[in-house]
Parts: sequence; C-alpha cells; structure tokens
Amino acid sequence: MTVIGAHLSSSKGYLNMGRTAISIGANTFQFFTRNPRGGKAKELNLEDIHAFQEYAAAHGIPLVLAHAPYTLNAAAKEGRTREFAWETMADDIRRMEALPGQLYNFHPGSHVGQGVETAIGLIADCIDQAVIPGQTTTILLETMAGKGSEVGGRFEELRAILDRVKYPEYMGVCLDTCHVYDAGYDIRDHLDEVLEEFDRVIGLSRLKAIHLNDSQNPMGSHKDRHAKIGEGTIGFDALLRVLSHPRLCHLPFYLETPCDDAGHGEEIRKLKEALHGI
Repeated sequence: MTVIGAHLSSSKGYLNMGRTAISIGANTFQFFTRNPRGGKAKELNLEDIHAFQEYAAAHGIPLVLAHAPYTLNAAAKEGRTREFAWETMADDIRRMEALPGQLYNFHPGSHVGQGVETAIGLIADCIDQAVIPGQTTTILLETMAGKGSEVGGRFEELRAILDRVKYPEYMGVCLDTCHVYDAGYDIRDHLDEVLEEFDRVIGLSRLKAIHLNDSQNPMGSHKDRHAKIGEGTIGFDALLRVLSHPRLCHLPFYLETPCDDAGHGEEIRKLKEALHGI
C-alpha cells in the first residue's frame, strides 16, 4: 500500500487533520507542532488524540509526521537560540509521546559562520538534551538544499550528526526531493546512483520518510524553492519513479507543494492514477 499525504493545518486538532487527509485521498499527513515561526504550542487535547487514534485505525492511517518550526536552529552561535531549539524539541517530543510511534522531523540548522564541524557537534548536543529515554518517537534529520550556511546539504553531514548522538536508535532521515536536487543530487536522471550513495554514506535503513516535492530551480542551485508536482525542473515522471522505486515505495511520502488541500488532493489523485498504470 502506498502511504502518501500532504502538509495540513493543525489548528483544529488531530481528528480534523485525519478527516481532511481521507477527504483528499491521503492516508497520512504532516503538520507543524506549533507556529512554523516559533512560539508556544497549544495544550494537548487527549480526547482529540484518542478520537484520532480510533479514526486512524478505522481508516488506515498508519502514522503521521510532525514538523518542528523553521526557527529552530540547534547550530546557532547565540546561546539563547540554541536553548530555544532544545527546549522546543524536548517539548515537541514529549507531546508526540501522547501519540506513540510517530515521526518528528526537523531542519538540522545553520552554522552561521562557525563552520560545519562545530555545527554538527551543537546539533548532536541539542538532540541528546531533547531525547526522552525509552521514547517511541523517531527523530528525523531532513536533507537540505545547502543554501547559505545550512547544514545537511550533503549526506556526509547528516551521517556525522548520526555518528555523534548518544541515542542513534531514535534517529532517522527524511529525504526531501526538492532539497536533494537543489543540493546537487541528480534524482531526476540518476536516481539509482543517488540511492546507492545515500546507502553507502548513511544507510537506507535510516531513511524513514520522503518529502515529495518538485523544484522551481535547476539541480545544484542551493535555492530551496518547492514547486507543484510536475511543474518544476524535476518533473512528474521522475517523481513518480521516486514514489514507485522498490527501495522507497514502502516509505511514507509527504507533499509540501504550494497547494491548498484541494490542490494536494489533485496531486495525490494524479500520482495514484499513474502508479496504477505502472
């Protein structure tokens, strides 16, 4: 079964997101744990969580992905910014444990002139402070486009973080198709070779989710500008190959394209229709 969904608004709770996902033809979804620019998260609604768990079981939603706010920078120079990062991550993980066995994704951060090696140590330290021993949530490092001083534009940088953390058993990677293409990995014309490199450097067993996005820019641009499926430089056929690849098709896929819910529903419909034709 293909597990595919989109990024949904979390403002009305888990049950509402589950219903929206099913209404657009999805069987999973991604959401922000709080305002994507930061801020305090809403209080947990355990009644809503329990209702969602029942709904998910009845409608075949196997798992969901929570996304940390964009303002989280575990590699920042400024101590208060790093403190905000680990406090937010720790709070998010604690909250995710109310819905066991899910995924939590974050952008590793930017070294802002300190250098990649320093940043890797700071990111690993942030994760170590946030982890709850025995947690069921899997923390995902997202592959990045490598713009500016961003960490995670190369597979080796993600591997270095994974090697540094105290609890690697709680860790995984989310591969973003727009980001890796903008970072210089040719998933359009050489997908197998990119996957072989990922496996050699990180290990495909660490790959837990995929952000399925087209790109507005050419390969290697380091721009990070998402496009609708089939309307960018990667193209529909190449993204369909990602979705259907035998080494990837068991993973959950999440659209982060510039669409509303109806637009995501149309993208999901077209992708499913094309899958049936393979």
